[in-house]
Amino acid sequence: MRRHKATSLAVRVMLALTVALSLAAFLGRSHFRQRDNPTLDAAVRVTILIFGLGSVVLRRTRFSAMRLKDIAALNGISGLLATLERTTLQVALLGMAVAVFGFIATLMTGNDFYAYGAGLVGLVVLLYCYPTRASWQQAILQFGDSAGPPPAQKDEG
Repeated sequence: MRRHKATSLAVRVMLALTVALSLAAFLGRSHFRQRDNPTLDAAVRVTILIFGLGSVVLRRTRFSAMRLKDIAALNGISGLLATLERTTLQVALLGMAVAVFGFIATLMTGNDFYAYGAGLVGLVVLLYCYPTRASWQQAILQFGDSAGPPPAQKDEG
C-alpha cells in the first residue's frame, strides 16, 4: 500500500515539525519581547479551537461509513484509498496549521503559551488522524466488497 506509506510518512514529518516548533519556542523564549495584545489573544484562541474541533468534524464526516461505501461502489478500491489519503492529509494539515499559528503568535507576543498550547492541540490532531495500516486494511475489507470495477479510463490516442 504505497499510498498508506506516503501518507503515514507525511503525518510523521508534520508531527516532528510540530514538536520542533514548540522546542524552538522553548529555546528562544529568552529572546522574545513580551507584548500584550488582547485582540490577537482572542483571535488565536478561537482559531485554535475552531481548527482543532473542525479537524475532528472533517475526519468523522469524510470517513462516515455510508460515504466510504458510496466511494468504493463508484470508484473502486483505488478511489477508496485516494479518499483515505486525501482526508488524512487534509486533517493533518489542519493540525500543523494550528501549531504554526501558535508559534507565530508566540513570535508576535513573546508569550510561549501559544506555541505550547497550539503545539499540544496540533499533536492531538495529528495523532488522531495518524493512518494505521490496520485501519486502512479494515476499510478495504469492509467496503471493498461493495466496490465495483474501477471506472474505465478514456483512451486518448
